This record gives sequence, C-alpha cells and structure tokens, in this order.
Amino acid sequence: MIDPVPRGQQTEASSGTRRGVWITLEGGDGAGKTTQATLLGEWLTSTGRSVLRTREPGGTDVGVLVRDIVLHHRGDIAPRAEALLYAADRAHHIATLVRPALERGDVVIQDRYLDSSVAYQGAGRVLDAGEVRDLSLWAAGGLLPDVTVLLDLDPAVARDRLHADHKPFDRLEAERDEFHVRVREGFLALAAAEPDRFLVLDATLPVDRLAAAVRDRVAGALAR
Repeated sequence: MIDPVPRGQQTEASSGTRRGVWITLEGGDGAGKTTQATLLGEWLTSTGRSVLRTREPGGTDVGVLVRDIVLHHRGDIAPRAEALLYAADRAHHIATLVRPALERGDVVIQDRYLDSSVAYQGAGRVLDAGEVRDLSLWAAGGLLPDVTVLLDLDPAVARDRLHADHKPFDRLEAERDEFHVRVREGFLALAAAEPDRFLVLDATLPVDRLAAAVRDRVAGALAR
C-alpha cells in the first residue's frame, strides 16, 4: 500500500493561488492515453477553455533529450539513474511549463506524471516506491494534479495493441511481461491510496464511453 501525501504538504494545490486545472493520464503503454487526451482537449477547447497538452518526458526541449536517453538508449541504465533522469525532467517541466500554465488559468492535460515513476521505477524496477514518490514530489515542488485518469489494461492486451501498431518497442515497452504486471499493480495501488484524485477506467471499454467518463470527472473539477 502506498501512502498518499498528507494534504498539508500539497501547498500549491490547496492554497488557492493556482487558478488552472491539471489533468494527468496514466496507465501502461497501449492503454489509449493519447486518444483520450486528444478527445478531452478538443472538448475543452470547444467550451472556450485555454488548453495546454504536454507529456513526460518530452514536454520541453530538455525533456526531449531526457526522453531519448530513457526510452531509446541502447545500453543499460541503472534503475536509480533512470528514476533520477525522470525526476530531473519533471523538475524542469513543472517549473518552466506546467506551473506557469496553471497560473495563467489554463487547463493542462498531461500524458504521465510522477505516478508513472512510482509504477515503472518503483514497482517495475523494484525500487522503494515511497522514495521514488518523494523524489518526484521534491522535484516538482509538491505539486499534484486535480484529476488523474488511470486507464487500466491487462498487460497482455496492451502488448497485442502495441504489436498491431507495427512500431519498434522502446526500452520500457520491451521489458518482460512480469515487469508490466508489476507496473499495473503499482498503478492500481496508487489509485487505491488516493481515490479522490484518481479516476480508474477499464481501457477495454469503447473510446466514446471512456471519453464521456473523463469529461464528467473533469467537468466536476472545473466547477470547483
């Protein structure tokens, strides 16, 4: 069980100084995060909201460099080094892109955040999940999303979807089945620990049903 961060530590999220709304999408590769982020962005834009779409890693120039290392480096990367690289990208991404957007009042839609590090480097790489989370929270200045959508998918189904795309697997996609089982379990543990933040959806549901469920949850966050 992963303990949620005490509310008192979520200073930026609870102080009232942040005017925007921040939605992150999580889940294993092949779960459909990009599709749902696109549909959510289109809906929000149609309602007149200013929307920023971004991702980790890769949302900034620095992030593009980090992404190439962690996903496409041909040699081994030590698990702790991998976690530190993701945290470094996160620190820069939040400081230079996400926080300014939220201060402007934008809706930020982000593909992956610290929950991915806890699931992939914590559970997947068998590092201490609490330490990985604390590292990311420190890097991000304690900032947590308003809503995190977890698209839950059996790793075997996800692998079939990835094969159907006929694209080369990156370093994480190419990991063994047991790695991806641990990652899924890590995500579900996070969602169980923070039910107020997470919306867990069965990623095998039709795209339009998933999109409707995401819209309903986000509409509630916008109305607060």
